[in-house]
Amino acid sequence: MYRNMTENTYRANTKVIRIGDRVIGGGNDVLIQSMTNTRTEDVNATVAQILRLEAAGCEIIRCTVPTKEAAEAIAEIKKQIHIPLVADIHFDYRMAIAAMEHGADKIRINPGNIGSGENVAAVVKTAKERNIPIRVGVNGGSLEKSLVEKYGGVTPEGLVESALDKVHMIEELGYDNLVVSIKSSNVLLCIKAHELLAQKTQYPLHVGITEAGTVTSGNIKSALGLGVILYQGIGDTIRVSLTGDPVEEVKSAKLILRNMGLRKGGIEVVSCPTCGRTRIDLIGLAQKVEKMVEDIPLDIKVAVMGCAVNGPGEAKEADIGIAGGDGEGLLIKKGQIVKKVPEDQLLSVLQDELLHWNE
Repeated sequence: MYRNMTENTYRANTKVIRIGDRVIGGGNDVLIQSMTNTRTEDVNATVAQILRLEAAGCEIIRCTVPTKEAAEAIAEIKKQIHIPLVADIHFDYRMAIAAMEHGADKIRINPGNIGSGENVAAVVKTAKERNIPIRVGVNGGSLEKSLVEKYGGVTPEGLVESALDKVHMIEELGYDNLVVSIKSSNVLLCIKAHELLAQKTQYPLHVGITEAGTVTSGNIKSALGLGVILYQGIGDTIRVSLTGDPVEEVKSAKLILRNMGLRKGGIEVVSCPTCGRTRIDLIGLAQKVEKMVEDIPLDIKVAVMGCAVNGPGEAKEADIGIAGGDGEGLLIKKGQIVKKVPEDQLLSVLQDELLHWNE
């Protein structure tokens, strides 16, 4: 059934959590997160990558903290970046404490893999003293054996039960500054799990399809899964997990949010599929246009069409567009032909129009 996303949603009712200078939950914007793939101990490389991610639109960054040196590096990294930093912890509770002591804005842990209840309590004590949010993360690949046996495999119900068990563990220690994430590489399982979890908690949810794959397959899985989850009003931060340059994760996340009506800003490029009428390198032209508009701060739609016959009509919903012909092309605004230009000038003419759009 069609859901109007301006109506009451799960997202509007989630608890408000502050991460550094950003706020999530309670109907605030869905924020884009990514993760570095550098060695966190290498401050220069990590900072350089984070600055690239910031420029692409990343709003929260996560760094792995497997060693004492990585925890100590956080302090220096924080001095040189401009977005909140989340410390990703596995197995060693001492790294969680050290990361918070060195300035992490949030930590990500699975309480089930950092040892005894005393270890969890020590982490929560430090978080409480510094009012640092904890993201409780559970993945399908690490679901407890007891829950796998109980539900006959990795299931949405098992993921939700595991996550809520961990949440309750921390709540019993007197802390509720929490974000929850449950991830799986199975798109349908992940969707169902989020539907169940959103009905059982009011903590903000970080959503994503984990281990999604390479840029091509991972984008498809992430767009499908995140699209359905976000459409239901679920999710307060998102990550598109890709095997590749993390900048691609941010670009994809921005497109998903924009196409779900959850983010404005940036130029949307639409282009037609090629056909036998095409007499220009439409594929190359569309790719050049996409690259060209990345840093132009306009909130408009640009069309790239391959046929000068149907181009104007097909581009009428775009603010501006170009359509190729045989050696020449058209500049189009709101479906109306503005002028003809030589084919080799199409890109430069479009760029000039965009750079002087508000003049």
